[in-house]
Amino acid sequence: MGKGGDKKPAKGSKSKDQSGEKEKGKGGGKGGLKAANSINVRHILCEKHSKKEEALEKLRNGAKFDDVAREYSEDKARQGGSLGWKVRGSLHGDFEKVAYELEPSTTANPKYAEVKTGFGAPETAPFA
Repeated sequence: MGKGGDKKPAKGSKSKDQSGEKEKGKGGGKGGLKAANSINVRHILCEKHSKKEEALEKLRNGAKFDDVAREYSEDKARQGGSLGWKVRGSLHGDFEKVAYELEPSTTANPKYAEVKTGFGAPETAPFA
């Protein structure tokens, strides 16, 4: 599972203001915003389908993403599932595609999606 997280705006576009709301800028993309060049990504990597389903259920019930990642993620990114800021081209293809399509969110109210990669045992990597 990966979380959309914060997105760094493309050069010359507006960024988030203090309230966390995006300012409208001119240019392409949804809502007049330019496409992000880098994003702050978190994930939860689960080897077993049943463990992934448990993690997703907790998220659906309102648990904070970073808390679920600490409990369920099976990789070295246990600090709330943080992978840090990633530029386009630096992530697994399928994971990156979904990550850049997600809306920005917070760990308390995450936007997430599942991505199947070769990193989990049954090749399941939940993405929030």
